[in-house]
Amino acid sequence: MDFFYLRLLISSIVTSSLILLILLVKRILNKHISMRWQYNIWFLVLGMLTIPFIPMQWIDGIGLYKWGGSISINEIITPHIFDLHYKEYNSLNSAGWLDDFALSVSRYTPEYLNMFFIGIWFAGIVILIAITILCTGHIKNLKRSIRSLQNEEIEKLFVQCKDELGITKKIILGESSLVQTPITFGLLRTYIILPTNIVKHLSSNQIKYVFLHELNHYKNKDIFINYLMCIFQMLYWFNPLVWIAFKTMRTDREIACDISVLKMLDESCYIDYGRTIIYFIEKLSQPSYLYLTIDISASKQQAKKRIEKITAFTAESKQLRAKSILIFVFIGCIIFSQFPMISAISYKEGRFDFQKEHLLYEDLSPFFNGFDGSFVLYDLQDDQYWIYNKHISTVRVSPNSTYKIFSALMALELNVIQDGNSSKHWNGTKYPFEKWNQDQDLSSAMKYSTNWYFQDLDRSVGLSNLQSYFEQIQYGNYDLSGGIWNYWVESSLCISPVEQVQMLKDFYTYNMPFKEENIKVVKDVLKLSEKEGTILSGKTGTGIVNDKGVNGWFIGYVEKAGNTFIFATYIRADNEASGSVAAEITLSILESKNIY
Repeated sequence: MDFFYLRLLISSIVTSSLILLILLVKRILNKHISMRWQYNIWFLVLGMLTIPFIPMQWIDGIGLYKWGGSISINEIITPHIFDLHYKEYNSLNSAGWLDDFALSVSRYTPEYLNMFFIGIWFAGIVILIAITILCTGHIKNLKRSIRSLQNEEIEKLFVQCKDELGITKKIILGESSLVQTPITFGLLRTYIILPTNIVKHLSSNQIKYVFLHELNHYKNKDIFINYLMCIFQMLYWFNPLVWIAFKTMRTDREIACDISVLKMLDESCYIDYGRTIIYFIEKLSQPSYLYLTIDISASKQQAKKRIEKITAFTAESKQLRAKSILIFVFIGCIIFSQFPMISAISYKEGRFDFQKEHLLYEDLSPFFNGFDGSFVLYDLQDDQYWIYNKHISTVRVSPNSTYKIFSALMALELNVIQDGNSSKHWNGTKYPFEKWNQDQDLSSAMKYSTNWYFQDLDRSVGLSNLQSYFEQIQYGNYDLSGGIWNYWVESSLCISPVEQVQMLKDFYTYNMPFKEENIKVVKDVLKLSEKEGTILSGKTGTGIVNDKGVNGWFIGYVEKAGNTFIFATYIRADNEASGSVAAEITLSILESKNIY
């Protein structure tokens, strides 16, 4: 499933729970929140609904992942079919010393099912857009029917009301036989339209109430918010709680506007204002224009609530205002705490919070030949990091075969294998790689990345011991929920390029809960080549999903002239990404830096 749609779904689910929370808070603490702030609370929901449409670079730039933690897509993605099948992916890198063997993982939610749900979502949007276009046509007809009032007293009253509210922008005032209640609409050119011959039915004071009500909508930017609500209602049409929230929000908006008008009137005018509202409710028979317009009338249920609030209106006390703000901030904090969680869904396995002082970023994109990826280099002597692609360097993804370094360490530590006695017999199962179809020791298994060898080690170590060790060394998200056979291959266990380097740093400096002699054994089998006294050690990893190379790793270190340079290269693509390609990129970069 495309991550945008996943984020949209997660945003909808989280927002639904927050809508229920807001409705509950409004019900329980109704007397402790002013109507203006009851309306303002809904803006927090609008913010939540915006999250899936915010570019991830913006979110990354403000560092929200510090609070977001690591989110694993395996915990929330649609259940999928998962199995292994054999596909030869045996490429030889340019150095001629590294065979990169990997098996393909089949992981899929049937594509037709994804397309079915996405198609339904689009169809719903298209239908609502069509209805909106139809309603826009009604509004155009309404504009053509507008006539000037031809009443100087009413026009002067309108100007007077604008002055009272401090509104200077030109607003078109007119009347139309197509409306039965006053309405306001238009973003660039704002219209306030009255029913024809309204002067015959209302007093000048009641017309003034109408003007104050509609102008307060304009002043409070309710027209813009109204359009925004319509857009979100289209995008989240499948969520009934969003519809309920917006219906309640529109009621709260009208009540908040009523309160704003009442604050401008004498107490003796309250009843007359209420009667004006009731008058237009009785006229309610016009089309709603899909809420693209704002009118003074209301449904019967909404009207009852509005009249009750008008009748019970009293000036807002400082104490009520303070409590309202406190409740608003409380709900806002809850919502803000969910923001990183939803945002992090854009990444496959969350993000590592990396903060170091000695850190430099550099552009190495020419080396990556169109691949998306990251290169992290650490100078052990100077305690200095160089990073290409800050964005990807902290994204956690499957380690694939690079995890075998630590699988070997754990097996050595628990005496599953011993130095000089690490051989295992091939059980006769035919694999697509001849190098796998033979007995293996630790050196050959690491060189040929023999899956069955390390799976046998893990089985002997046991899942509980593996979990304990991965947690002790803080290996990525140390999530082994994918199962003892497959947790490391495009499954639950994930680690970022930066963390790979930190793991190797601790490994190289013996800063791990493993015996020194065991670490030395693994160091020996990781040695790849040597030239002029400089030694290169490392391990590749390749992720193949549905016969396509989607991830490639090469991690290791170079020992040169008394110093050690630790590196991790990660690449990703729709296809053709592999450990061999990552190794070739790494060698080019190391050569350019005169490291190897």
